[in-house]
Amino acid sequence: MIGVVDYGMGNLRSVEKAFLFLGCEAEVFADPMDIARYDKLVLPGVGAFGDAMAALASSGMDEAIRLAIGRKIPFLGICLGMQLLFESGEENGYHRGLGLFPGTVSHLPPGRKVPHIGWNSLEIKKSSGLFAGLGSEPYVYFVHSYQALTEPGLISAVTSYGGSVTAAVERNNVFGLQFHPEKSGDAGLTILRNFGGLS
Repeated sequence: MIGVVDYGMGNLRSVEKAFLFLGCEAEVFADPMDIARYDKLVLPGVGAFGDAMAALASSGMDEAIRLAIGRKIPFLGICLGMQLLFESGEENGYHRGLGLFPGTVSHLPPGRKVPHIGWNSLEIKKSSGLFAGLGSEPYVYFVHSYQALTEPGLISAVTSYGGSVTAAVERNNVFGLQFHPEKSGDAGLTILRNFGGLS
């Protein structure tokens, strides 16, 4: 069963419905005490970094997520959910993140319209179970104003938007996607299907 974390931000039902469409068992949940019921977790998100971290902390979901990841539960952060995996974010001031990946979330490169909204191709940087069955440069859908700056070894895909922008990260059982797979057509559904098949 895939648990979709409800912390009051993001298009949770769209993510849940995408998994259900693929035949995966999935449900939205909000109580951190329920987290042990799930063998995979997804943290979606649309909104501000600081507000999202405050919501996770106020419910105790932040610590529940860290403990679940420590138990090697496959975990996927989407858009803001990916950004929250990092040590800090610079949106409307400095805010601490979940601290699961080194790095910070900062402004997109200058010179392009912000937010970045639309379809862009991925340049896959390293083999990933999430990208199995995709072409060499799949197109996916982005909606964001900030980017993750982190160690190159954690980056599994980039996109080009005024420079190279981190599009996906992973380490062990933790994955992050800056784009929205639930809005990315067949490529996005392939990625979600691959996540649902992880053990």
